[in-house]
Amino acid sequence: MSKRRLLLSAVAIAAISTPAQADTLREAFVAAYKTNPTLSGAQAAQRAEDENVPIAKADGRPSAGSQFGFQEDFLRNAISFTAPLRRVTAGGDVSVPVYSGGRVKNAVRAAKTRVAAGQYDLRGTEASLFSNVVAAYMDVMRDEAVVRLNRANVGVLAVNLEATSDRFEIGDLTRTDVAQSESRLEIAKGELESARANLIASKENYIALVGQVPGELQSPPPLPNLPKAPDEAVDIALQFNPDLLAAKERSAATEFDIKRARGAVKPTLEAYLQGTYINFLNTLDRRDPDLPADPRLGPRASQEQSNAEAGVRLTIPIYQGGRPAAQIRQAQARSGQAYEQVIATERNIIAQTRAAYSSWRASERVIQSSERAVAASALSLEGVRAENSVGNRTILDILNAEQELLNAQVQLVTARRNSYVAGFTLLAAMGRAEARDLGLDGGPLYDPQVNYDRVKNQFYDFQSDPNPEPQATRTVDTPAQTADIEPLPEAKGRE
Repeated sequence: MSKRRLLLSAVAIAAISTPAQADTLREAFVAAYKTNPTLSGAQAAQRAEDENVPIAKADGRPSAGSQFGFQEDFLRNAISFTAPLRRVTAGGDVSVPVYSGGRVKNAVRAAKTRVAAGQYDLRGTEASLFSNVVAAYMDVMRDEAVVRLNRANVGVLAVNLEATSDRFEIGDLTRTDVAQSESRLEIAKGELESARANLIASKENYIALVGQVPGELQSPPPLPNLPKAPDEAVDIALQFNPDLLAAKERSAATEFDIKRARGAVKPTLEAYLQGTYINFLNTLDRRDPDLPADPRLGPRASQEQSNAEAGVRLTIPIYQGGRPAAQIRQAQARSGQAYEQVIATERNIIAQTRAAYSSWRASERVIQSSERAVAASALSLEGVRAENSVGNRTILDILNAEQELLNAQVQLVTARRNSYVAGFTLLAAMGRAEARDLGLDGGPLYDPQVNYDRVKNQFYDFQSDPNPEPQATRTVDTPAQTADIEPLPEAKGRE
């Protein structure tokens, strides 16, 4: 009995570390990278941010327009004998900004800086997504192991109850021993149901992130380049964490906003060219054109008028009701806010990095302690069973020893999960958990710089992209998950 119990326990513990021919963490990363709506939405938001650069540049480029009109006069002044009855007008103008007080230049600089901040934000979104995928992946592996452990525990307790009942029938044990065994079995069944519910929740969370139903997940690869000390981790994070880099870029952009606001009190200069053409459609002079000209009425009026002019226009602001000063102060206040946000982000990153390092190191120590605890509990259980056979231990002692072994096993698989998740979280805080760092297979990575380079200098008014189609996949057709998992191959051969 004890040998079978130990073998099943060892098989269940191996669920967190034994590879199987099924899904890998890399495959989960690739699927999430291609189909997760949070990431694809962030990519679309960055493309929208890119367009602020050509929008800002448009204010410094020439503009041209034209006007056309037709006018019919139904009522006119009684003494306006020569007023036209109708007219057709056409006009056009071209203006070229020459100097705008630095507003356009600084608006473009601010927009470019915010594009850089958005690209860092996109990297942060990638790291956050991959951290969540790692947690979901390891949650499924942990909960599958816990279900197997609890299922094996229920099986062992059922056998114990049967053996205890048989010994009660022959008078070797009391009714109390049977009740204790029965109680522990029912408690174990409840814990198994809770473990099954946790596994279903973990699977559904995995589907929400990855977009696919988890298969028989393989053990993840070791995490590379973990730091040896918290200070080393913090130094790297302060250099490469994308959230901090994004906050610094946004702070720099607010400085350009201040310069742009100051331009509102400076003169502007533009060159212009405009022209107009009017045709009165032979209604300006209403004398009968078939009659001979009457010298007393003078010559007939011309039915066409046109004019064109070119020049430069200098605009000097004198008083604008206090608006420019308010806008400058507003931009300064927002710049101050951005400075504080940089410090707040830096604080959070330092705390997150140190906490992740501490959690990772603690989990590593818990793993070592749990492995020793499992070995000791297994040995203790075997000894208690042997002592019970000669009357030195009670059934309750056996039940307690079995519970201690189960607790140690659950703590071990949980510590393995926590260690890996904390280690990956630490890499993410250090700026080393993005798509470019993970070596994903499955096609080229999304490069936000490609779209920015494509649109930053576009100036044609009638050039646009096709309407977007959803990039993420839906999960409405995935089946509701269950906690029905197959025993590991080693366990099948011994059941």
